[in-house]
Amino acid sequence: MAQDQKLADSLRYAYDEGNFENELEVLQKISEYESDPSIALNYSEILIEKAIKRSEYGFAHSGFLQKGNHLQSLGNYTEALQAYFESEKQADLADDNLGKAGVLISIADTYSEMGNSRNAKSYYRRGLKEIRVLNDSIVLGTTLLNAGDEYLKTKHYDSAMHYFEESKLIFQKLEIPIGLAYNYGNSGMVYAETGRDSLAEKNILAAIDILEELEDYHPIAVYLTYLSDIYIRKNNTEMAFYYADKSLSLARKQDLKKEISAAHLKLAQLNKAVGNFEEAYGHYENYVVYRDSIKNITAVQEMARLRTENEIAKKQNEVDLLAQKEKTQKAVMIATGIALLLIGSIAFGLFRRNKFISRTKEIIEKERNRSDQLLQNILPEETALELKNSGKVKSKRFDSVSVLFADFVGFTKYSEQLSPEEVVDSVDFYFSKFDEIIEKYKLEKIKTLGDCYMCAGGLPFPVKDHAQRLVLAAFEMIEFVRHFKAKSEIDSKEVVFNMKIGINSGPVVAGVVGTKKFAYDIWGDTVNIASRMESLSEPGQINISDSTCNLIREDFICEYRGEMEVKNRAVMKMYFVKGVKEKSRKSILAEANSSNQKGI
Repeated sequence: MAQDQKLADSLRYAYDEGNFENELEVLQKISEYESDPSIALNYSEILIEKAIKRSEYGFAHSGFLQKGNHLQSLGNYTEALQAYFESEKQADLADDNLGKAGVLISIADTYSEMGNSRNAKSYYRRGLKEIRVLNDSIVLGTTLLNAGDEYLKTKHYDSAMHYFEESKLIFQKLEIPIGLAYNYGNSGMVYAETGRDSLAEKNILAAIDILEELEDYHPIAVYLTYLSDIYIRKNNTEMAFYYADKSLSLARKQDLKKEISAAHLKLAQLNKAVGNFEEAYGHYENYVVYRDSIKNITAVQEMARLRTENEIAKKQNEVDLLAQKEKTQKAVMIATGIALLLIGSIAFGLFRRNKFISRTKEIIEKERNRSDQLLQNILPEETALELKNSGKVKSKRFDSVSVLFADFVGFTKYSEQLSPEEVVDSVDFYFSKFDEIIEKYKLEKIKTLGDCYMCAGGLPFPVKDHAQRLVLAAFEMIEFVRHFKAKSEIDSKEVVFNMKIGINSGPVVAGVVGTKKFAYDIWGDTVNIASRMESLSEPGQINISDSTCNLIREDFICEYRGEMEVKNRAVMKMYFVKGVKEKSRKSILAEANSSNQKGI
C-alpha cells in the first residue's frame, strides 16, 4: 500500500548523493515505496545489514518484512517465509506489537498465495483482532482489503464486499490513492464474478488509471484478465484478446509468475474458442509450467521444515542458556572452595549453595544427555561417538551391504489435494512406522527424500544376513501400507497410498557430510542400482537385483522377471520377492535379537 514510485525515485537519488540525515529511515522508505521488487530487495538487504550492525531492531524488523513482501510478490514463497520469521524476531526485540501483528498478516498472505485458504482466513482473523486493539487505521485498511481478497478467491462474495466496503471508508478518510485503487479493482472483480459487467468494467478501469499513475503494475495484470472475461461475455473477441495479451506482456515485463500463468490460461481458452488449437496448446503448456513452479510439493515440505527449524532455534537458545549457567556455576564452586579455607564460619551457607549448584548441574546434565540422544537419533551410535570425540568422522568402506528404497505411488497427485500440514502429517505417519520396523530388524535408516524412504542393512556393523533382514522389513512395510489402505477405503477416505520397493546388495562407502547439520549417508554404485530397482518396481511389490537374489534365494521365494533395461546400465536381471520360508523368518529374527544383545 505504501508504494509510490515517484517518491521512491526521489529518495534513491538523495541516498545515492548522500543527501540525507537519517540513513536507516531513508532506506526504510525506499524499500517500502519502490514498486520494482528486484530494486526494493536490494535496498531491503542494505537496510537489514546496517540496522543489525547498529542494533536498531525496529529498522531491522522493517527490512526483513519488506524483503518478505517483495519476495512474495515474485512468487518466492519459501524465501519470503524465512524473511518473515526473521522480521518477527526483530519485532520482538524491539517490543513492537504492531510489527508482530503485521508479520501475522504477512504469513496469512503467504498461505493465501499458496492456495491454503483455510489457514489464510484463520491468520487474517487473528491479525484483525490484534490490529483493531492497536487501532492503526492504515494497517487495518490493508488487512481488511487482503482478507476480502481471500474471500473473493473462495467465492464468498458477500463477505468479500463487507471487507472491501469497510476498507474503502478507511482509505477515503485517509486519502490514500493506492488503497482506493485496490478497492475499486477488487470490487470490480466481485461485480464481474456476479455478472454485473457494467459496474465491473467501470471499477476496474478506475483502478487501472490510478495504478498506472503510481506505476504499480502487479494488480493491473490481474485486473486485465477480468476485463478480458467481460468482453468474452459481450462476444467481443477482439477486445478480449487485447486485454489478455496486454496482461501477459505486463506480467512478463514485471516477472510476475502467478499472473503470467493466469494470462496464458486465458489466452489458451480464447484461442480454443476461435479454433486456434495449436496456439491454445502452446499457451496451456506455459500455463502448466508457471503454475507448477508456484505451487509444488517441494515448497510445501520446505514450509513445514522452516516452521520446525523456527521452533528448534527457540529450544537451542534455552540449551545455550543452560550451558552458560554451567560455566557460571563452575566459577562459583572455585570461589566457594577458597572461601571454605578462609572462613569456616559460613560453612552452612556454602553447603546450601553447593546443593543449589548440584541441582543446576543435574538439569544441565539432563540437557546434555538429551542433546546426545538427539545426535544418536541422527547418526549411528558409533559414528556419533566418533564425531563427539574428534569433531569429524572418517569415511568407511563396507564390502557387503543391502540398500532399500521405498516410494509412494502417485504421492505428488494426492498431495495437491492436501494442506501443507496434512502432507507432513501423512508422511510422518508412515515413516514413523517404518522407523519401528527397521529398529526391529536392527537396520540403519539413512534418510528420507520427500516421499522416498531409504535404509540399509550391514552397517555401521557388518552382519552376514543383512539382505534377509532387509527383505523381511520390506514385507512388513508393504503389509502396513496395504493394511492402512484397506482400512482407509472402508472408512471412505479419499486419499490413500500404495508403495513400491527396490533392493540391491554390494559394497558402499559410508560417512558424515556437512559441518553443522550433520547427515549420515552412503555412496556407490550399489546405491544407484537400488534406486533403479525401486523405480522399475510395481505397486505392492519388492523388486530385487541379481546380487540380492543370490544372497536370499535359500530363504525366500523369488520370481524371475527377466532381463530389463536400466537407465545407464544396459540390461539387468530382476526378481520379485513373493514370500518367505517360515523357518527362515524365525532364524533371521533370532539372529537379529542375538546381535542386539551382543551390542551390535
